[in-house]
Amino acid sequence: MSEKAESSAHITESTLLQPAIHAWKFFLRDQGRSHHTLKAFSADLMLLEEFMPTDKQIGQISTKDLEDYLTWLEKDRGVACSPKTLSRRITSLKSFFRWLTQNAVLSVDPAEKIIQKTVVSPLPLVLSPQEVETAIAAADSLRSSANPDPRPYTLLTLVLETALKKSECLNLKTNHLDIENPDEAFVYVRYPTQRYRFKERKVRVSPEWVKAYLEYAERYQIKDQVFPWSQRRLEYLLEDVTNAGRMEKHIGFDMLRWTSALIDLTNGVEHDQIRQKLGISKIQWREVRSKLHSLAAQNGYSLPAEETDPE
Repeated sequence: MSEKAESSAHITESTLLQPAIHAWKFFLRDQGRSHHTLKAFSADLMLLEEFMPTDKQIGQISTKDLEDYLTWLEKDRGVACSPKTLSRRITSLKSFFRWLTQNAVLSVDPAEKIIQKTVVSPLPLVLSPQEVETAIAAADSLRSSANPDPRPYTLLTLVLETALKKSECLNLKTNHLDIENPDEAFVYVRYPTQRYRFKERKVRVSPEWVKAYLEYAERYQIKDQVFPWSQRRLEYLLEDVTNAGRMEKHIGFDMLRWTSALIDLTNGVEHDQIRQKLGISKIQWREVRSKLHSLAAQNGYSLPAEETDPE
């Protein structure tokens, strides 16, 4: 007996939703799905159980029942359901009933005709090439002013070079830096929990950044944590750059992260290298690359000839 059949062997058309959902959850776990996926999909299906009559058997659930359920989620439940959340819940429905049908528990898939509502998030803000130059010059002016503060320059250029997230900057330790040879310097992005180990990566930094970091580290006596400041303080450091450069856009971590990826794409860096630098999956990269193409066109970036086809 196959794993799929074994996991659903005790499920029939007359089974109630709750035991069927639990069996499906065990199947997903055996397939190596992440804890986050299990939690989200299970919660989605438990809402379906909440909506359906308690004695409703899975073989009695129709497409009309599922359409009514989705209407309830959107309009009648009394809890906000964003387009992104609704899209995921439809995915959960389709996955669950497809599993039941493929394992011959159900002869007809009631979720097959449910239309998937694809959600495309809006384009993020990025810095244009000229704005990047302005931001770096502004940060450098703070670094060399009468009352010098090397923090904004060190932080800004790090994120532009590495695309680190705000949380990753906050978690960065001095032993994560391999900077003895400035020409072959790297930052190691580490995560304390096993759950996020797939996001760990090694990203190159420039000799210019190493020089700025050493200056910064000496001034602030950096020992363990690279940026021993609060999250709000790091945001203020980037805001200092915005103000010093008299820029209309308010510089933030997400903006710099996307700008970093856009610069790499413009410079012809291999796609998988950019993807790994961002710490995202191959599936996520598809949407990210498409957005980068749109951002390039809107913000004055010239992509290499081989980047003419976003697919």
